[in-house]
Amino acid sequence: MIIKKFQGKTESEAVEAAKKELGNNLVIMNSKSTKRKGMFGFLLPEIFEVTVALEEESDKNIQVKPESGRDSGSPAAVIPLASSEPYPVSRLTREDSEEEKRDSKILKEKLDNLHQLLEQQLQKPEEDKVIEEEENTSELLRFMKLIYNTLLDNEVNEKYANQIIDEIERSAKPNLPFDYALANIYQKMILKFGDAEGITPSKRGPKMVFFIGPTGVGKTTTIAKLASRYVLIEKKKVAMITSDTYRIAAAEQLKTYAGILEVPFKVVYSPEEIEQTLKEFTNYDYIFVDTSGHSYQNEEQKQGMVDVVHSVDGKAEKDVFLVLSATTKYRDLLKIVDAYSPLVEYKLIFTKLDETAGLGNLLNIRLYTGAALSYVTYGQNVPDDMEEFNPQKTVKQLLSGKM
Repeated sequence: MIIKKFQGKTESEAVEAAKKELGNNLVIMNSKSTKRKGMFGFLLPEIFEVTVALEEESDKNIQVKPESGRDSGSPAAVIPLASSEPYPVSRLTREDSEEEKRDSKILKEKLDNLHQLLEQQLQKPEEDKVIEEEENTSELLRFMKLIYNTLLDNEVNEKYANQIIDEIERSAKPNLPFDYALANIYQKMILKFGDAEGITPSKRGPKMVFFIGPTGVGKTTTIAKLASRYVLIEKKKVAMITSDTYRIAAAEQLKTYAGILEVPFKVVYSPEEIEQTLKEFTNYDYIFVDTSGHSYQNEEQKQGMVDVVHSVDGKAEKDVFLVLSATTKYRDLLKIVDAYSPLVEYKLIFTKLDETAGLGNLLNIRLYTGAALSYVTYGQNVPDDMEEFNPQKTVKQLLSGKM
């Protein structure tokens, strides 16, 4: 007895392959669709697998001696092994010789063995499937634990790490291959980050672009990087102003960058001067505004920032970017965004990615605030060391644990 498996894009294609090799007298014992194997097998269409059986020439016919009363010259009886019923022993008479009885017993045993063999072959795919499911389930659990620990190592908050794992487990099937689970996690995390939202041009007049945030996060350098890109690469008309009158060094630094780029620079001391500056630079594409950095606990300075940002309401289109450092502790970031969120609608810029081994706070704050991520910076070089936020790249870093 020959028992083999054949595969094809369709069931008929698999059967044709079996017939081409074994002939038309085969018996189809089982047919099923199955996933392709390999790391990227889940991306490919399913294939069909058929299990077939074929009697070998030595087993096709078993001859027994003629029954009593038959002509001794008549042909021997032919018993087809493919029959599901054993040889009818009742047809043997009492006058049968011991040899005939022995032949009958051998035949019955052969048929019984064949029946068991067929049952085993039919059950084997199911047994293999159960084993495979158990192995896949065990592998998937180990994989999910690895992903969870990797997210925590990258400083993703436990709450959000659990949410991601729970979502995967709810949608995962028991025999889900880990590579499929990885693709699922990758896709879900990209969707959680969403698309980057940078500076959008104004439909009419200059676009006011405000940069807010605590001290020491790199607002001034970030402004210089963006201004350089818009002036040197985008060929846009940009003006730079600062309302940060608390830190003289910051104003001087921005003035230096403005001189290098050959763009106008101005210091403003009140919200009213912002409106005047808007009229002065009416033919420009963008006006970048550096606001004073301050502690989220300093109510006076915080209110001053709010007045500056809202000074152009109804007069010009604006974008507001909250600049945060990726090195800041999560609980401190929560206090910062809680202080700004009720006051102004903003997008997020994260700086100092080169100074931390974990990028979890990017996901944490994105999910906590719902604010869009815009740009990230990773060094002091102007205009380099800055790029638009890339969710795919960031997710790969979070899942691999490598920068």
